[in-house]
Amino acid sequence: MTNQFDLTDDQRAIQEMAQRFTADAITPHAAEWDEKHIFPRDTIRQAAELGFGAIYVSEEMGGIGLGRLEAALIMEAMAYGCPSTSAFISIHNMAIWMIDRFGGQGVKDKYLPQLVTMVHIASYCLTEPGSGSDAAALKTRAVRDGDHYVVTGSKAFISGGGQNEIYVTMVRTGEDGPRGISCLVIEKDMDGVSFGADEKKLGWHSQPTAQVNFDGVRVPVENLVGGEGEGFRIAMMGLDGGRLNIGACSLGGAQRCLDEAVKYTKERKQFGKAIADFQNTQFMLADMETDLQAARTLLYAAACKVTANDPDKTKFAAMAKRLATDTGSKVVNDALQLHGGYGFLQDYPIERFWRDLRVHSILEGTNQVMRMIVGRELTRQ
Repeated sequence: MTNQFDLTDDQRAIQEMAQRFTADAITPHAAEWDEKHIFPRDTIRQAAELGFGAIYVSEEMGGIGLGRLEAALIMEAMAYGCPSTSAFISIHNMAIWMIDRFGGQGVKDKYLPQLVTMVHIASYCLTEPGSGSDAAALKTRAVRDGDHYVVTGSKAFISGGGQNEIYVTMVRTGEDGPRGISCLVIEKDMDGVSFGADEKKLGWHSQPTAQVNFDGVRVPVENLVGGEGEGFRIAMMGLDGGRLNIGACSLGGAQRCLDEAVKYTKERKQFGKAIADFQNTQFMLADMETDLQAARTLLYAAACKVTANDPDKTKFAAMAKRLATDTGSKVVNDALQLHGGYGFLQDYPIERFWRDLRVHSILEGTNQVMRMIVGRELTRQ
């Protein structure tokens, strides 16, 4: 009899495949990608060959049609090597799921074959210079003109900005507020699309981030994803999965740092014995392991709820994202402390994970907004 809290044999096989790929193709190179700001496009395409570019895209459109728990296992495994690269692949998955789930056959046939293989990569464009947490206040406008929308505005902090070929973009087609927002697929090479300089960031150095500008861009009406006015709902549904994945990236990065801390404290000697033999060290490691396992259990449960489309899926995704990203950062911080001065050096991987995981409590909705979602759900009942 299987334990309901265990992974299935299929899920373990997926996890092990992702772990092997990470050990071979990501972990040995991640420090160099970070130091030299290398965007590892070839490695990302290798991930797509395993199906990781279209984890929950339907099989009839070329994806592998898995659920949110399987996606979390894959993201967690890849983040063990490089959270920045894993998160980048997660964002692509979120964007193309929206095309597959809500797009008409025309837009799916036009874009998904190249996106599933990650020959082309997709960005998700919601945040603007003036609207972050208040996403429903976005100002990028799309005005209908015959068979096209004419799009004008800017999007900020876009992962893949300037490099990626496809931009799944939230635009205002109607009234103020969430009901006036629609979703359009915009191509990098369309006239009027331009990009700001690469942002100089604390972490996430293996992926480019830039502002995306639209200056009277003519986008075919068939590139609409869903109906007019459905964009905000689609964007929020995409974020349920994105929040799980970014939480999973924090779990993977924190697990790596916990493993490194165990290894280091067993080797490092002070006062005549390994620092792992001191009770204080063991208590720290015990708390790191306990907190990480608790966050992982909640995240996996939330992933199952999102897959099943349970009524409380958004609340659980928000709780899991908040707990996993806060816990991940704390575990990495404690791992750095256990490494002492060496943890502060780039010769060891801890400081890279410390930098990479910091942004996870901001993006896909800040952790303050996660608390707002949960609190609103509790008080509405």
